[in-house]
Amino acid sequence: MTELFHLFKTEPIIFTIACSMLGLVVGSFLNVVIHRLPKMMERDWQAQCAELSGQTAEKAPRYNLLAPRSACPHCGHAITAAENIPVLSYLFLRGKCKGCGAAISPRYPIVEAISGILSAYAAWHFGFGLPGLAAIVFVWALIALTFIDFDTQLLPDDITLPLLWMGLLLNLNGAFTSLPNAVIGAVAGYLVLWSVYWVFKLTTGKEGMGFGDFKLLAAIGAWLGWTMLPLVIMLSSVVGAVVGIMLIVFARHGRNIPIPFGPYLAGGGLIALFWGQTLTQNYLQLLAP
Repeated sequence: MTELFHLFKTEPIIFTIACSMLGLVVGSFLNVVIHRLPKMMERDWQAQCAELSGQTAEKAPRYNLLAPRSACPHCGHAITAAENIPVLSYLFLRGKCKGCGAAISPRYPIVEAISGILSAYAAWHFGFGLPGLAAIVFVWALIALTFIDFDTQLLPDDITLPLLWMGLLLNLNGAFTSLPNAVIGAVAGYLVLWSVYWVFKLTTGKEGMGFGDFKLLAAIGAWLGWTMLPLVIMLSSVVGAVVGIMLIVFARHGRNIPIPFGPYLAGGGLIALFWGQTLTQNYLQLLAP
């Protein structure tokens, strides 16, 4: 194991390739998380409602991230290990179920590919060590949150809260920023969007965003520090506005249909993670007399 760590430290390309392969595998698991976690939350809510109302909840079959085994939703064909190789299995099967020939969503290999590419870049950018390994976990969490929010407009506490605490713990030793910077970042990240939420609600009577967005920005602040929050908010707002306008104009997306903000926060967080310091320095140089 020591020799392997030494190899990763002295040969960045090998560490990058290893993280890329790991990212592909984890990307396959992220597909499971994206699909099942919201359903698990819904089942939990239903059980709690039944308990509060005094009803006897029906005993449901076991359902979590590991059970039941993944299967085709059309014919029930159990996915074998050979059919679950990231990206390659989709290409080999030509995007169709082996059992019934039904089309498999291309999003599965897309998530796997994104996870593999971003994991490789994080490994190359930060190198072997705690920041590099932590950045990869950060990437995985943001990928899962992005697609869950796209599907359900939910940002599960099961991901956002551990991500927040992990950021604070990592910065005890200054992995990405100082601890005071991280603590202020967590508080400021939450309060900024919380304030926007209440201003919007009091002036319009509508809810402009969910509490999950507050927690996600707090988590990003805990990882990167409060100094990165303006950049994250600016990037996410600009991208969100552009995408929203495109959806309304080209996809005939109704103006009253909510658009999830979490994916844009996640995108801003990733950009700040990799290029935040450079972007901030270049911006300050432009402002300098």
